[in-house]
Amino acid sequence: MFSSCVDPSSLQGLNWLSCYLTTGKHIDFYWSFLTVLTLLVVTAPTALAFGFGGAMLARSPHLPLRILGKGYTAMVRGIPDIVFFLFFVIALDQSIEWLVHQVRCPDWTDPIRNGLEFRVCPQAKVPQNSSPQVWHSIYGFVLAVITFALVFGAFAANVLYGAMQAVPRAQLETAEAYGMNHGQVFRRVLVPQMWVYALPGLSNLWMILIKATPLLFLLGVQDIVYWARELGGAKTAVYAFPHPDWRLYYFLALLVFYLAMTKFSEVVLTRVQNRLSHGQATAAGEAQRKAAT
Repeated sequence: MFSSCVDPSSLQGLNWLSCYLTTGKHIDFYWSFLTVLTLLVVTAPTALAFGFGGAMLARSPHLPLRILGKGYTAMVRGIPDIVFFLFFVIALDQSIEWLVHQVRCPDWTDPIRNGLEFRVCPQAKVPQNSSPQVWHSIYGFVLAVITFALVFGAFAANVLYGAMQAVPRAQLETAEAYGMNHGQVFRRVLVPQMWVYALPGLSNLWMILIKATPLLFLLGVQDIVYWARELGGAKTAVYAFPHPDWRLYYFLALLVFYLAMTKFSEVVLTRVQNRLSHGQATAAGEAQRKAAT
């Protein structure tokens, strides 16, 4: 990166280390931390939206919608995450290319699927083979967000469904007695109160989501675990900066990063829980009232 780093063999000590830590691959490693954080920021609300929709469907008075909501949560929760990640991404990618193929290549006569081979016309490739690498990275990241959101949305749906059921029925009936319709009761009474019951389960899901980010590697995204393994491995003489096996130190750095993330999350979630529990008829709310007296 610096002009003084042109000849690594002439470097020693801290100069060698500073040049080593500023190589192009290390810059990609540092950017991968932002990739993980961006995934968390985008996936969390998306998964919550999937979960809210699934919980609403599971509570629907219409049987087909209720079956759809409960089937979604049961199917995704019953499949190991790694199997779902490996299968769903391939299925989603091929589905997108198949739809594009139907639009752009209607005269295509060759079979799209021949045994295990999936082949569409070149114009249907998403993204195009000639597209810059950044578009391939963005496409892979979007697929990762959708996959993570579907998986964790199913767990969130189960948590939110239980939280909705935990809101005392008497409060809903009182709201109806005051003349509120079903939608008003849902928006003004049920949803505001369910969060205090849902937050413990959602907090656990957030922690699990943080720990699940290394699965990005399975989706073709070069995350921090990928780069830690690649950069920490022993190099041969063909590399500009050969070094022994340093994977232990790289993974220790990831350990500190994940522990810091979880500790920060615990502090924030505890404050949110205390705020939501204030004045509520829950164990946490009762503890706050006793502490105040």
